[in-house]
Amino acid sequence: MYPSNTSCILLFCLLTCLFSVICKATLNLTLPFQHPNPHEVVQEVQRRLNISIHRREMLDIGGGCLTGNPIDDCWKCDPNWGYDRQRLADCGIGFGRFALGGKGGQYYIVTDSSDNDVVNPIPGTLRYAVLQTQPLWIIFASGMLIKLKHELIVNSYKTIDGRGANVAITGGGCITIQYVTNVIIHNVRIYDCKPSGNADIRSSPTHVGRRGLSDGDGISISGSRNIWIDHCTLSHCTDGLIDAILGSTAITISNSYFTHHNEVMLMGHDDAYLPDKGMQVTFAFNHFGKGLIQRMPRCRHGYFHVVNNDFTEWKMYAIGGSANPTINSQGNRYIAPPDPNAKEVTKRVEANEKNWAGWQWRTEGDLMENGAYFVPSGEDTSPLYAKATSIDPKSAFLVDQLTMNAGVFGGPRDDVGSVSFGDGPVTGGGESRNTGGGHNNDDYFGIEFGSGATTKPSPPTTVFLLALFLLVWHITTAISGGGLYTLSSLLFL
Repeated sequence: MYPSNTSCILLFCLLTCLFSVICKATLNLTLPFQHPNPHEVVQEVQRRLNISIHRREMLDIGGGCLTGNPIDDCWKCDPNWGYDRQRLADCGIGFGRFALGGKGGQYYIVTDSSDNDVVNPIPGTLRYAVLQTQPLWIIFASGMLIKLKHELIVNSYKTIDGRGANVAITGGGCITIQYVTNVIIHNVRIYDCKPSGNADIRSSPTHVGRRGLSDGDGISISGSRNIWIDHCTLSHCTDGLIDAILGSTAITISNSYFTHHNEVMLMGHDDAYLPDKGMQVTFAFNHFGKGLIQRMPRCRHGYFHVVNNDFTEWKMYAIGGSANPTINSQGNRYIAPPDPNAKEVTKRVEANEKNWAGWQWRTEGDLMENGAYFVPSGEDTSPLYAKATSIDPKSAFLVDQLTMNAGVFGGPRDDVGSVSFGDGPVTGGGESRNTGGGHNNDDYFGIEFGSGATTKPSPPTTVFLLALFLLVWHITTAISGGGLYTLSSLLFL
């Protein structure tokens, strides 16, 4: 006995729904963690900036600590910041503003700069800290140069906080943030990162995996979200200084200092990788300086807010893109190079004007110097940009003030001269703990604050699909009068 037409229609609708869910889950064209209204994030950045600048004008007339930079003014002017380091996690802006890092977790003190064993790192090393599963706020007992043997794989809910010490990371692979969430990297110098790999590397207390050859990025972000890079100094790496690919989103790169590099930042895996449509990144208060050539950044797909940065040098272009990215440039200063053929800030990569004419690239309140010019595109009446620019960006004439502390605090920024990594005191964050050379874990972990952060579970897609499949199976069985038709035979009835 064959099922009725009504039953077949019902079954067809259920199967269509099932296949639709599977396709969406597979393609992941809209990331579940991207902000549905990016213009609201842009507005919030401008609101925070306006408040901070107004506060400086009203309260800091005598030339005190306040700069108008909403991130720094949030924590740096407190003389006792070292006793509440985790306050930093409340100071983020932009798309990565919800990055918790190790907030709520223990303090871990790095006392050993070595990286001799990447499979079984010893307690006291940075590698031992970053692979742990619990939230950790990682600080340093003194200034140190960490020469990595292979890439440093960072687990979720970690803050690498270099304040109070001169900390530099170099060597093989450098920092890898891969398929994790809630990572903050603050006040660390990263340079001379080389490809390494084809080795077994521990990525968690319970997992050691074979890693291929890394690209030699300073910081590599893959498939990750809620990432904040702040007050870092980066230069001289083999591939990119910071690259974000494979569906990464909710990222802020702020207050950092970039020099001496060719391809500075890549945002997006390749033009055909559609999950990068959900990538959302804020670039704020950064300094792009000596010896830079291109990609500040180079974007694919996604939404990129470039606000109050100082672009002082490029050889080819500053901001580039392909595959229809949205670029919202506000209140930046662009100083063009002497080369008359390199005055344009923007570059559409491997695309003719017919293709890129509709891309949403906007300049608002930017300062163009030495012949620099930004080529906008897209519809002037786009509601997205009408809302995003409803709060005027602060003038680019404030860029000097907003970026005056870009890069690591008190450290070299232009790779000029030697660097000292001598001992220095670390204030706050478990300073009463023993920082000696023993391997007892208690020597490296400080006080626990709160119950620790927890990872939000992913939507139960697998359970939903299984339930839907069982429902289809039940209806199919009922339709066939107790005899189970195969799925293929039902589809072709």
